[in-house]
Amino acid sequence: MKKILLALAAITAIFTFASCSKKVEKGEFTSEKGKLKIGMEIGYPPFEYFDTDGKTPIGFDVRLGQELAKKLGLEAEFIDTAWDGILAGLDTDRYDIIISAMTITPDRLANYDFSKAYIGNAQSIILQKDSTLEISSPADLEGKKVGVQAETTSDYFMKKLHSEQGLNYESAGYDKVMNAYDDLKLNRIDAVCSDSLVAVSYLSKPQSEYKKAWEGEAEEYFGICIKKGNSQLKNKINENLDKMIEDGTLTTIYTEIFGGDLLYTIENSPYNK
Repeated sequence: MKKILLALAAITAIFTFASCSKKVEKGEFTSEKGKLKIGMEIGYPPFEYFDTDGKTPIGFDVRLGQELAKKLGLEAEFIDTAWDGILAGLDTDRYDIIISAMTITPDRLANYDFSKAYIGNAQSIILQKDSTLEISSPADLEGKKVGVQAETTSDYFMKKLHSEQGLNYESAGYDKVMNAYDDLKLNRIDAVCSDSLVAVSYLSKPQSEYKKAWEGEAEEYFGICIKKGNSQLKNKINENLDKMIEDGTLTTIYTEIFGGDLLYTIENSPYNK
């Protein structure tokens, strides 16, 4: 009886192993057939954040990913990951692309491919609505405690002001930009330096607790990050981004999230020539 049971257990284990080790069928230009896997750091409103249920991703990049997948005839799957490991996830094929308010930079272009820019962005300085601080330019942040999301363009912007212009300030780094805004509301910091497009979501809310002290010129552009060498997927994405501009889909998403058409922000993008 024991031998029979052992034999049955062995057969069961074989079938279980075979079932678990079954390979996912690869798509024509994606890692899984029928799906477009999208990596993002879900905690960066209004681009990507969770709805009130705490589990449904929403925001501009989510809507863009959904529409892009639809045009490609695929189902969008969003994979939440920490920002400091987001590129590593692309390297290991955890997802096919990254849509996560990622700035196109020369350093990133050296190791990854990017789509055309889908939105342009500037840096901004945000204060608590009742703040009495006289801040109208980055130079006025001298001696102030400034919140930034660590390892983002805003963080680099502030560090550059320190190294090149001698601006002395106290940096408060956060894993998620929303935490910086929360601390500003509680007067734990003096100001937040963030993307102007992120600031919009906080400034446009009814009875907003924030005010904009300064905004720079648009000098960075967000693009969809793709593993280097996947030219087929890159071409498909660019082709469909063009279609989304032509048929008004992108304008619809801009208006839905930001309250107006932001196509003008990519008119001078060097990545869209």
